[in-house]
Amino acid sequence: MSTTEEVDLGVRAEILAVEARRQQALIEGDLETLDDLFDEELVHIHAPGLTHTKAQLLEHVGTRRAYLDMSRGELSIRTVGDVVIMTGPITNRLRNPDGSERTLSGVATQVLRRGADGAWRFVSFQMTPMGEQVWGALPSEVAPDGEEQA
Repeated sequence: MSTTEEVDLGVRAEILAVEARRQQALIEGDLETLDDLFDEELVHIHAPGLTHTKAQLLEHVGTRRAYLDMSRGELSIRTVGDVVIMTGPITNRLRNPDGSERTLSGVATQVLRRGADGAWRFVSFQMTPMGEQVWGALPSEVAPDGEEQA
């Protein structure tokens, strides 16, 4: 059974660099870079639940050019066996079909694995949009001063 561990600083820097390349390539519509960053087995689940394969995501990016800007918050990066799992906040500024813009924020889970060539590639992406929180904070999520922790 594999255990989950925080990555060391070197691997963390590698993963953050790969994520920065992914963001820039999505914004620029750089299909060559995205083709290199995405594993052939990629499953990409957009915030509304639309699921794409690698080929479909490349087509989506190339034809729609929806990504205008994106930012990430503090990311948790852990290893489980030979893969890395990265989770954390994401905000995308997107182009709509009518040319208007929208901003979508949520939490993304990304899974990467290192290929035989030593390069990290994305195998899975899923974004869950921020929604109404109907339950209050758990006791473990409340700071000693009574404020909810981020």
